[in-house]
Amino acid sequence: MIRLFGLAPLMVAVAACAPSIPDSGAGVGFGSYDQYAENGAATGSFVPPAQVNSMPLNATNPGAVSTTDLAAAGIGGRTPGVEATPTNAPPPLFNNAGISDEQNFDAVASRETIESDAERRAAQAAQYTLVEPGAAPVRTGDTGPNIVEYALNAPNVKGQEWYSRFIFFSQSRFERNCASFESSDEAQRAFLARGGPERDPMGIDPDGDGFACEWDPAPYRLAYADRQGG
Repeated sequence: MIRLFGLAPLMVAVAACAPSIPDSGAGVGFGSYDQYAENGAATGSFVPPAQVNSMPLNATNPGAVSTTDLAAAGIGGRTPGVEATPTNAPPPLFNNAGISDEQNFDAVASRETIESDAERRAAQAAQYTLVEPGAAPVRTGDTGPNIVEYALNAPNVKGQEWYSRFIFFSQSRFERNCASFESSDEAQRAFLARGGPERDPMGIDPDGDGFACEWDPAPYRLAYADRQGG
């Protein structure tokens, strides 16, 4: 009991130091808008909205430059807007020559007739030109080995060794020679033209699958199979 009586004065002192919590339901300093307007009018700190709307532009700010002075300096004022009410006339519409009215039935019907439409269609038909197809151009010269035929007749798939190669393979030579071709198709034609797939003098088929510079016959085989199935 002695300890409890000793703590009582300390608890009272702490409670006295705690800040007061405002009542959030008490409003912002007045009971109603009418009371706020009445108190503001008495002190001169409240101006009714109707009076504000009728004031000149610089009435609420005595230090502002008047609109007359701005106009004299060549700075334009503002143009009053149009209130969006049913009683106001619609704003004027300006014709834009860049906008077609062909989808407007009334506009088209006012200037076109059945006869004028027929004349226009006849003029369009007269400008129509039919181009007769000609023969496909014939390739001249030797285009090299047929890699499509080779892809369909090769006995193996890409990466499957089928031919013997020189044991001392040079990766740098392989990369350098393959980089000299614009595509793997071009490399495969050059490979076949220089004795491939049995021989590989350029070192562009080091794994011996018969396909140079990572060329793959699979797309050609797939396209042929799809065509046969169709």
